[in-house]
Amino acid sequence: MRQSQLFGATRREISQEEESINAILLTRGGYICRTAAGVTSFLPLGLRVIENIKNIVRAEMNELPATQELLMPVFQPKDIWEESGRWDDEGMKEVMYRVQDTNMGIGATHEENATDLFRKLVSSYKELPLCIYQIQTKFRKELRAKSGLLRGREFIMKDLYSFHLTEEGFQDYYEQAAAAYLRVFERCGVNAIRTKASGGIFSKRPSDEFQVINSVGEDTIYLNPAGDEAWNEEMVTGQDDPRLLEWGGGEVRPAQATEVGNIFPYGTRYTVPMHGEVTDETGQKVPVIMGAYGIGISRLMGVITELYGNVETGKIAWPTGIAPFKVHLIDLSPDGQGNPIYDQLKAAGVEVLFDDRDRRAGEKFADADLIGAPIRLIVSKRSLDAGGVEAVKAWNISPDEREIVAVSELENFIR
Repeated sequence: MRQSQLFGATRREISQEEESINAILLTRGGYICRTAAGVTSFLPLGLRVIENIKNIVRAEMNELPATQELLMPVFQPKDIWEESGRWDDEGMKEVMYRVQDTNMGIGATHEENATDLFRKLVSSYKELPLCIYQIQTKFRKELRAKSGLLRGREFIMKDLYSFHLTEEGFQDYYEQAAAAYLRVFERCGVNAIRTKASGGIFSKRPSDEFQVINSVGEDTIYLNPAGDEAWNEEMVTGQDDPRLLEWGGGEVRPAQATEVGNIFPYGTRYTVPMHGEVTDETGQKVPVIMGAYGIGISRLMGVITELYGNVETGKIAWPTGIAPFKVHLIDLSPDGQGNPIYDQLKAAGVEVLFDDRDRRAGEKFADADLIGAPIRLIVSKRSLDAGGVEAVKAWNISPDEREIVAVSELENFIR
C-alpha cells in the first residue's frame, strides 16, 4: 500500500474529549474516527488490525470440536426474548436497544437467536455437540461510553454458543474453549488472566472472565500468588474471603484490569423455556446443556493500544500478529529508489506500507511512530552508499540498534 493513497491521514491535533491512551493514539494514527460517544468508524489502518484479530480468533475457534461459523441477524423478534423471559428483565432493558414500532430488539447478544436456530434445525442427540459462532457488530445502551474502544455503544464481538447432551460433555468443551481463549490473547500480545466472576445480567451461574491488567481498567480483580488466576471483586468481600483462601495462602493482590472475554455455563437456562430439546437414546425429549463464549474484538484492540502505546512519545508498537502492516518502508532517497524495493517486497507477499510521500524526514518518522509497524525500513542515499536499507525494529531507534541490510537479503531479514 502506498501511503500517498492511504485514506485517513495521521493527525497532530484531535478533540480534547479524547482522554484515554487508545482513543488519542488511534485517532492521531489514522486508525479510527469518532462519530459520536461510543460510536466509531474504523479507517483502513484500523480495519486491518481488526481483521488480523478476527483471523486469530477464527483460527483458534475453528480448532475447537464441532465448531462452525455463521452469521445471525442484528434484528431479533420480541417473541423469542419473551420466551426466555429476558424481554422484561430489568437488567436487559438497561442495555438493549428496541424498535417499538416493529416489536424488534437490536442485537445486544444472541442466546435467544442461537437457541431458536437450534430448535428449528436439530432434533436428535446424534447431532450433538453443536457449537456455532459469529463475529458481528453488537449494540448496547452504554451509559458510560468513553475510553475510546474500551466502552462502546456499537462494538465488534465474537460470540459462540454450544449445545451438549450431557453436563460432562459441556464441561469438557468449556475447558477447551477456555484454553483456546488464552491462546487467542497470547497471539494478540496480551496476558489475559482467567478470572472467576458472576454471570451478571446474562447468567445466574458463576462465569469466567479473561482480564488484562492495565492502568485504566475499570474492574478490580484479586490475583492468586502465581498471578495466573483471579477473582473479580464483585465475587469477594475482601482478602479474607474463603474463596481466595482456597489458593492455599500466599499474598493475594488486587489489580486494575479490563475484561476482554468471558465464558458462561448456562445449563438449561435458555433451552428449557425455549424448548431447545433433542430426542435421546431412549426416545425421550430432553433439554440440552448450553454455554456461551464472547470476545470483544474492538475492545481487545483498544486494550492492546493501552499496553503498547505511549502518548508522550506518540508511538504505538503493535504485536507482529495484529499489526496493520508488518513492514513500513520509508523512502528518503532523492530519486525514488524505494519504488523497486517496494515492488520487490510486494511480489514476495510482504505486507508493506510504502511512504512514497514528498514530506520531510521528521514528519515521515513521526507518522511511522504512530503507525507502529514491527519493522521499519529506511531507504536513503546514506543507506544505499552503505550497502542497502537501514532496518529498525519497533521502538529501537538509537543508532547502535540499527543495521544495514542488503536489498537482496530483505526478505530473509523480515522473515
